[in-house]
Amino acid sequence: MANVEHRGPGPGNAFGPGAPGTPTARIAAVRVALWLMAALLAVRQLVVVLRTPEGERLIDLETWIGPDGVLHVNGSFYDTDKFTGTPFAGLVLKPFSRAAEQALGWGWTFGTLALVVVLGLVAARALPQPVSRRTSLLAAPIAICLLMLSLPVRNTLYLGQTSIIPVLLVLLGCFAVRGERASGILIGIGAALQPTVLLFAALFWFTGRRRASLSTGATFLACTALAWAAMPHDSWTYWIHHLAGAGLGARPGGLANQSLHGALLRFGVEGPLEIGLFVALSVAVGYLGLRRAVHYAKDGQLLLAVAITGCVAVAVSPTTWQHQLLWVLLAVVGRVGKKQSDRYMWPVAVVLVSTLPAKMMLPNMPVVEPIRDNVVLIAALAAATVVPFLSRTAPQYQALIPTDYAEPVPARWSWVPLVPFWRRVTTRPNLLLELLLIRVGYSAYQQARLAATGGTNSGGRATAEHHGDQVYAIEQFLHIDIEHWVNHAVVNVSWLKEFFNFYYTSFHFVVPLSILAILYIRRPADYRWARSALGFATLLALVGFWLYPLAPPRLMPGLGFIDTVHGVQDFSKPEYGTLTALTNQYAAMPSLHFGWSLWCGVVIVILAPKWWMKALGLLHPLFTVSAIVATGNHWVLDAVGGATVVGAGFGLGYLLAGPRVGRTLKVATGAEPVMGAEPVIDMTKDSAKDRTPS
Repeated sequence: MANVEHRGPGPGNAFGPGAPGTPTARIAAVRVALWLMAALLAVRQLVVVLRTPEGERLIDLETWIGPDGVLHVNGSFYDTDKFTGTPFAGLVLKPFSRAAEQALGWGWTFGTLALVVVLGLVAARALPQPVSRRTSLLAAPIAICLLMLSLPVRNTLYLGQTSIIPVLLVLLGCFAVRGERASGILIGIGAALQPTVLLFAALFWFTGRRRASLSTGATFLACTALAWAAMPHDSWTYWIHHLAGAGLGARPGGLANQSLHGALLRFGVEGPLEIGLFVALSVAVGYLGLRRAVHYAKDGQLLLAVAITGCVAVAVSPTTWQHQLLWVLLAVVGRVGKKQSDRYMWPVAVVLVSTLPAKMMLPNMPVVEPIRDNVVLIAALAAATVVPFLSRTAPQYQALIPTDYAEPVPARWSWVPLVPFWRRVTTRPNLLLELLLIRVGYSAYQQARLAATGGTNSGGRATAEHHGDQVYAIEQFLHIDIEHWVNHAVVNVSWLKEFFNFYYTSFHFVVPLSILAILYIRRPADYRWARSALGFATLLALVGFWLYPLAPPRLMPGLGFIDTVHGVQDFSKPEYGTLTALTNQYAAMPSLHFGWSLWCGVVIVILAPKWWMKALGLLHPLFTVSAIVATGNHWVLDAVGGATVVGAGFGLGYLLAGPRVGRTLKVATGAEPVMGAEPVIDMTKDSAKDRTPS
């Protein structure tokens, strides 16, 4: 299995001479840009590590081989919880303890980055065939960029860990060296460093590579025996006393341990019951995962088989720390979905799981905590056991069911759209992918709001209040400074104050999400158009929050505004309710409360079929602008800013993709539908009564 790529221009030869033709200028430019991005990411990682003060960087490396590290002591490596590697790993690392500390830090960081680059090159070379010329040219820089951005690599660089080495040894053994014996030797050394790598011996055995399997086992035993001869007490402690390291680690039930053992401990299962469940689940996952890995290996998808086996290793290992989770990222090569619109779901999910903290993908709610706390383990289990990766013999492996595009609507200007290939799609996008991207986008929105004031609400108070004085002065000059009068008038009418408080706190998210849900179900083409406009508007608003932090009227001392929602404020230590530590209360310009409500009104007015629906749609932005002013949460000019970014959002969508398409779409006469696909769409045959305004 390991060396089929070396028999001429075979499955692993993505960059070999067999690829015909020369790259176009556009692909060449993209390739150069991607390599430049990879270099910049590598430099950034290097700078981040080396600029971190000593004592806060390369923590694990310092713990092992620093002046007071465990590899310097005369006793056992395992007298404390600081070292959790195998005795062979300690034997390999011990000579480094004699190196100068400063030189070792630089050398270790540069060496780790070099290993990451090699890992990316090998992974790109091992892509399952066939791949296009464009894919073969761009795979390597994309792989290196993803590795540099991934949490396992960043964690490895920060801690000074060795977890890149076993993964690289496996990939080199499977895709780089010649001969089954050499493959087994490399993977056996990897198993001596990380015992669950022994699962690859089973993969070799069941795919008919018996010599590689035996070589893996023999090398593992030889390395382990060498360490046992050199350090018998440590070897006994690791393999016998701690059951192959299962009892090592300070907090095996912590969130950092993304294995089945860690998940069971987090669920409160302990003692013999936990051990029994862990063993039973590990056997089941190992059986299913290895069976699938063997299937895909025989199918010619060797890299996917390796990734699945690695994901099994993640799940069944007693401890799988964050820096040991690279196997999950490698599963990105699997192809899932028969429709073109579904093909991105799996790779996007894997990349997000591997590069973003779990709290950015799932909200901080008790009901989703079991998923959020184990999201990487769930991804590994899914890749190993249930994700329906396509076989290379499946018709849709290469020839996907095509996406339906609407006929372009003529624009007012000939140079619109600016991005001609961004065509209007008539079918609904993948729901899970949309929900995931909405959640990640909202998390980015929250982080950007906080970052605008240095990560704290108090960080930009002086600047925000100064900007508040500026806005108030401008409104006075324009004679639109009605906030104080409206605020006090509403406070004196109890039912009106309660209504506006309720409206302000209740409908900001509910109405936009409801409209998006209705459009997704009933009018998918309009869903994409409306969603894009909302995304552009929100992105522009984030720029405003960043450039112009602004205190709302209720947080302006000395002006006499009343905070009707949260009560009287102590400006030395303001309190904004349960979200005090999570949101930036100085992100007032532009007002997304009004901006999002105006987006809702515009969408309803354009798409609603009845006049009374359009009228009701306009009530939402009217009530919202009244609520934000009456409660003291925004200036009038904030609402003007919100309207501006919404208008710009719709305008950007128009400029980039052209005018929106009409609603009523009919099957083109004489068109031959694709089997399993939705009908071909023709925009030219809508009846006049069925058209909606655009």
